[in-house]
Amino acid sequence: MPHITALNLAPAEPLEADIAAYFAKCEEKLGLIPNVLRAYSFNQAKLRAFMEMYNDLMLAPSGLSKMEREMIAVVVSAENRCVYCLTAHGAALRQLSGDPSWAEVMAQNWRAAPLDARQKAMLGFAVKLTNSPKEMEEPDRQALRLAGFSDRDIWDIAAVTSFFNMSNRLATATEMQPNAEYHSAAR
Repeated sequence: MPHITALNLAPAEPLEADIAAYFAKCEEKLGLIPNVLRAYSFNQAKLRAFMEMYNDLMLAPSGLSKMEREMIAVVVSAENRCVYCLTAHGAALRQLSGDPSWAEVMAQNWRAAPLDARQKAMLGFAVKLTNSPKEMEEPDRQALRLAGFSDRDIWDIAAVTSFFNMSNRLATATEMQPNAEYHSAAR
């Protein structure tokens, strides 16, 4: 197997039962174990924390759809030029949208994609939080409210954005490699 990161961190052996079960579920549902999970597997406590946060942000009930959360992941990852996350979440966005051409535009330049006012407000907020967080002010939150987002939705937009900024930085710092399967997925 090619390297997953540029760091020499071997996976913990054996995997604890809950993590082994999660990996088996990934194999069953996705046909692969995402390399980000393999990368974290040197420390099962860190892996578990990552999985719990990811699952809460991306899969739990929210006023944001799963596709909107993936849109944020792709746009943030594009802003940060994170190869791993842009590749993995680009594949997820292609699959969720059913429109590979649209998803490719989102990955390359979301501003050129046909989006409604709500989506533009959400992604503009995510980009500003990514690139200039110290400049966030009440008018930024108010613009989201005017676009139809609740305060809980604003929390979720900020949380997904923040999570992917952290994840992008770690993936880039460690030269994390995306699973090869992502490149051809949903095309």
